[in-house]
Amino acid sequence: MKTMSYILACFTILFLGSCETLNQYGGQVISQYGNPSQAEMSSGIKQALEFGTNYSADRLATPNGYFNNLAVKILWPEEAQKIERTIRTIGLNKLADDVVLSVNRAAEQAAIEAKPIFLSAIRQMTLRDASNILLGSQQDAATEYFKRVTSEQLRAKFNPIIQANLEKAGATRHWATAINAYNRIPLVTKVNPDLDDYVTQKAIDGLFHEIAQEELKIRTNAASRSTTLLQKVFGWADKNRGAAAGY
Repeated sequence: MKTMSYILACFTILFLGSCETLNQYGGQVISQYGNPSQAEMSSGIKQALEFGTNYSADRLATPNGYFNNLAVKILWPEEAQKIERTIRTIGLNKLADDVVLSVNRAAEQAAIEAKPIFLSAIRQMTLRDASNILLGSQQDAATEYFKRVTSEQLRAKFNPIIQANLEKAGATRHWATAINAYNRIPLVTKVNPDLDDYVTQKAIDGLFHEIAQEELKIRTNAASRSTTLLQKVFGWADKNRGAAAGY
């Protein structure tokens, strides 16, 4: 019976070309029998990360994707919150609100442009990296690895995108107006925190937060494993969590 099922599976692959039975990264057939190979483990982690980054970037790039998400909403920089409180006391509440709205709009407009940057980084992950991540006990291990090896590159590439979108969203203008209003107040120490770097980092932090949520779904909820590859690799990992890396 198993032999007949296997033959039927092969014919299905040959004649129907089912996308769920093909490894998107290596092009090899994903066998439903036995334990996953190292190549399948690597592809499974990469597929999970690609899904996670795509979903996260798409969700955050929608109107209010950052602004209405309390977990990632970008507020005034900590070192500038004194400025926010002060300008609100002199009746500039709308200006303070405009700063918050516009920096979130800039992050939303930039989020979608992070997708190719993330995808390039995913494709560079090694077999050993993937097996360590898959078999480790940390529920956001893939995201943490991704964060560790790509943050500097992401920041360098993302910063000019954020700068352009801060200008486009009016954040640069609102920020300058707010800072100038504060600096005109008698006896205050004049300040001008770097908005570009701050929003860039917060936008990236927000993306990683959302990616971690998607990773957690795939690790803990079998219904979120939408392909044969994810079902096989993460189903096997469920039974072998904590096993020695380098399988």
